[in-house]
Amino acid sequence: MSTNNHRNSILKSVQEYEKLLNSLTDEEFNLTPAPGVWSYSEVYSHIFQANLASLTAIEKCICGTGTNSAKPTHWAARLILFFGRFPPIKLKAPESVKALTAKISREEARNLIIKFKKRLDELTPKVNKVNAYQKVKHPRLGLLNAVQWFRFIEIHTLHHQKQLIRIKKQLLKLN
Repeated sequence: MSTNNHRNSILKSVQEYEKLLNSLTDEEFNLTPAPGVWSYSEVYSHIFQANLASLTAIEKCICGTGTNSAKPTHWAARLILFFGRFPPIKLKAPESVKALTAKISREEARNLIIKFKKRLDELTPKVNKVNAYQKVKHPRLGLLNAVQWFRFIEIHTLHHQKQLIRIKKQLLKLN
């Protein structure tokens, strides 16, 4: 699949995030469905902060400020990137990622989405022109090049849509 197809998939997914965001009240957006479960607000904070960090990794690859490495990508990362999904096990977010996650307002979520889409549009045309050996370390998947980071954004964004569905079901049980 081409970078533009991945971009379109990402934007289609982001459109679903926007649609949900517009359908929620401020109270619903910040309501925690159960102890230890993220609210919509925290998911939006996580997904768009992590995606912006992924775009920063792509930018480092573009600028040549990453790590120059011919070392192959870890087999687990290759499987995730190939199949386009995370394994069906529940993993806790790494501490570095948890630190980025916070309860935010709907307006802050909208602003993160706007910022993400703008940066995505700026970087998309450059992704395929980057040296494949220019890589930046992902907290779990190891060294990834720009194309791999781009694919990761798509997988990550789609993955959290499922989490939003689980939150909705949990909130419906509370009512």
